Amino acid sequence: MPSSNGHIQPRRHRVAMVCDFFYPRLGGVENHIWSLAHSLLRLGHKVIVITHSYNCPDAELPYDDGKVKRRKSRRSGVRYLPGGLKVYYCPFLPMTDEDCLPTFTVTFPLLRWIFIREGIEIVHSHQATSTLANEAITYAAELGLASVYTDHSLFGFDDIASIILNRVLKVTMSTVGSVICVSHTCRDNFILRAKMLPSIVHVIPNAVDPTKFTPDPSRR
Repeated sequence: MPSSNGHIQPRRHRVAMVCDFFYPRLGGVENHIWSLAHSLLRLGHKVIVITHSYNCPDAELPYDDGKVKRRKSRRSGVRYLPGGLKVYYCPFLPMTDEDCLPTFTVTFPLLRWIFIREGIEIVHSHQATSTLANEAITYAAELGLASVYTDHSLFGFDDIASIILNRVLKVTMSTVGSVICVSHTCRDNFILRAKMLPSIVHVIPNAVDPTKFTPDPSRR
């Protein structure tokens, strides 16, 4: 909409990033979500992350006598991370490899409440193996919200795990609005696995900030 000085101001969106895999777990998908969320925040958009609760690594608490006590902690509820990123650590049961038990019913009431409370307009799910990501895409369609899915990995066609996953993707991605793949190879792989229309599958390569990977000349 036009501002007082006549310039067109870009529209601000409300985006929910949904994935089973997020901090305190570390990995490529987790860093991708973190970086993308902060970049959108800097542009003025409202961004939240929805994941399940995590058991944090043991924390070492020093005593006055010099001994060290290890304490286990759990990351759950609503947390604000550096940069103002709001994260919902939902009380869902992880099944294996920090992936939630797939139900397509149990998670709906809480995710619906979050979407309504935060005024979410776009649901952005990440990673094919994330149960929450697949379920959120179907919930977005039921709630009339725009949906985007980002595929990060390559999967096969002939092993039992890939066969089951590909069948699930055919169902959950039938209502998605747009798909992002991190490479052209990933795009071709995803189109074949999920039987997607090529016109809605786009490539946005993972970016590298060279200023953060400058070698130290003194160590040459």
